[in-house]
Amino acid sequence: MAGTDEGAVAAADDALYVLTAVLLTPAQFPSVLGDDYPAACAALDLAPLADGYGLVLGQDGEGARWTVVIDDVSLVAVAIASWDCGMEYELSPDERAVVTALPGWPLAVAVAAPGVPAPHDPSAEVAGRAALSPPDTDTWGPAQRRLGADEIALQWAAWREQIDDAGFPAPAERAEAAPPGPEGAQPAPEGSGGPSAGGHAGVRRVLAEARAYVDAPPPLGRVRSSFAPGEARTLRADGPGWSMVARTDDIAFVLLDDEPGEVLPVGRGPELPGLLEALDKMAVRPL
Repeated sequence: MAGTDEGAVAAADDALYVLTAVLLTPAQFPSVLGDDYPAACAALDLAPLADGYGLVLGQDGEGARWTVVIDDVSLVAVAIASWDCGMEYELSPDERAVVTALPGWPLAVAVAAPGVPAPHDPSAEVAGRAALSPPDTDTWGPAQRRLGADEIALQWAAWREQIDDAGFPAPAERAEAAPPGPEGAQPAPEGSGGPSAGGHAGVRRVLAEARAYVDAPPPLGRVRSSFAPGEARTLRADGPGWSMVARTDDIAFVLLDDEPGEVLPVGRGPELPGLLEALDKMAVRPL
């Protein structure tokens, strides 16, 4: 995650040294928190407002972890874009934009504020509620599955080059993923043969449930569309026990809770292009 200099905002009646910030909107939210936007909001006990939130993560003067929730989404988006470009940006939202200050961090943060005690959760007496903590990603499960899908979306070229199109529609290689940690999955080594993804029962279920989304829209954020090279879009769809990442002009990858560490490629074939086009039309997109 990107970091700032020692910017400060008010939180829990104390200064907060800002370490990083993330968006929590229908189109952009930490997917590790849930399969959709309402689920991610529920993990923080927040109402799923249409415009979303910005989450500012930092430490107070005693080193305690705090997550400040603000409704100035544009301010957080500008800060993140600046940090991604290597520019300094002091994120100091107006106190009137603060929705609430939550103890703890919902995501893993690898940096700490200088000159204050090491990061720790504030006491229950100060916090008034249980502290937030990152989802468990030590073992394969929904959180780790979603992190793996995040990594595939970010490193599409590295994953795509492992797949030989000649393998479709014949039995396709099955890439075995290294279990993703807090930073997400890493590009897998060469696949160890396996059943055709197109004939895999779990993949058939995923495609059927994704098709059902077109007729009966799922909770907001279950299907998201983001930028991809050329005129393509990167699609991300999630559901109970599964995640799918695809390019609208290419193939798809499926991850399943029931298939620990496995990434199943799905060739375009006659049906996938139409499905991806329909999903892209209904998907939420970043502003």
